[in-house]
Amino acid sequence: MNFPAELKYTKDHEWIRVEGNEAIIGITEFAQRELGDIVYVDITSVGQDVAAEDVFGTVEAVKTVSDLFMPVAGKVLEVNKMLDSQPELVNTDPYGDGWMVKISLANVADVDGLLTADAYQEIVGA
Repeated sequence: MNFPAELKYTKDHEWIRVEGNEAIIGITEFAQRELGDIVYVDITSVGQDVAAEDVFGTVEAVKTVSDLFMPVAGKVLEVNKMLDSQPELVNTDPYGDGWMVKISLANVADVDGLLTADAYQEIVGA
């Protein structure tokens, strides 16, 4: 299983990659494996300010629907439109083309409170 060291993680299995005052967010490979094949991604929070740990969308797998939780406070700027026609990208490339949203960070320093790759691996028992 892959845990890129340059990302930060949440206990709810989201990852975040900071790019200046913006960030890209997705779900971890661990989460994808636990959910099974993702068949639909529903994110309707574009343009909205979302608080840390609030739901910003859902992913639907063959047997379940799971909420997506915002790792840090921010405004949702963009949704990955490729997921509309290719939700399987979350299954095959969760840290690349399978990203979920791009946000503007309310406070860049909030990212420091998230988990490192090593800490996340300990939580999931990898």
